[in-house]
Amino acid sequence: MATTRKIRRTVVGSNQVDGAGVHLVRVLGPGTTKEFDPFLMLDAFDSRNPADYIKGFPWHPHRGIETVTYLISGNIEHGDSLGNKGNILDGGCQWMTAGSGIIHQEMPQASPRMLGLQLWINLPRKDKWVRPQYRDITAERIPKVMEEAGIVGVISGVYGKAGGATQGDYVKALLLDVTLKPDAVWRLAVDAQSTLVIYIVDGAALFDDPATRVESHRAVLFGDGDEFAVRAGPAGMRFVLFSGRPLREPIAWGGPIVMNTQEELDQAFAELDAGTFIREAGSGED
Repeated sequence: MATTRKIRRTVVGSNQVDGAGVHLVRVLGPGTTKEFDPFLMLDAFDSRNPADYIKGFPWHPHRGIETVTYLISGNIEHGDSLGNKGNILDGGCQWMTAGSGIIHQEMPQASPRMLGLQLWINLPRKDKWVRPQYRDITAERIPKVMEEAGIVGVISGVYGKAGGATQGDYVKALLLDVTLKPDAVWRLAVDAQSTLVIYIVDGAALFDDPATRVESHRAVLFGDGDEFAVRAGPAGMRFVLFSGRPLREPIAWGGPIVMNTQEELDQAFAELDAGTFIREAGSGED
């Protein structure tokens, strides 16, 4: 018999300004790494005022992580040290493996609504130094599964017979964008060893045992079990689900770089100062 996961923790996050002056909500960060492992950081953004975001994130480095930018609505120009450049558009995803080191920029463009999130996935110690790689996952490459309860977009991993554009090369991550009709119930069989998190983009979620209502713009971490179940509120709901097995490795975090030791962090920043940070040409889009 399936064991339905119960809520372990709900996180609202805090308003912050990052990059060159981008207003966002930092939902997950250095204080949540142990419980939410392997997910390091989650930034959410939702604005109809371009002044909140057009200053963007000019050229900056990353090492030791993967960054996943999922854009529900908007337009973000990007470029990186691999030579990739382009735009993330409505319903698209940029999946970047920083690995041994990459330098990139993300510059949001004025749009009617800028709505989306960026998730940082930790890389295992053995994979911190892999060649950097960039994946442009356009909306057309994200399967949409139509169900009685609603629509499930498969960003990464496998849902039913639908496979996402990636499965996760280093952390097998399931990322789903789920839109449910009013009062609809949705269930998902999940890996009992995985960390399971949802971020509610719109509407409200209802959970049983005990009865709990969680409003939008919150992340919810769930406890043990092999099934996830949710009921949408009377206005329906939309959420993004993240699931992956924890790494349980030491974390040394310094700004855009996440390694395992302070010595590795010191080395990274020394290489930035010396101009030797980029080690590999890496690979471009799939």
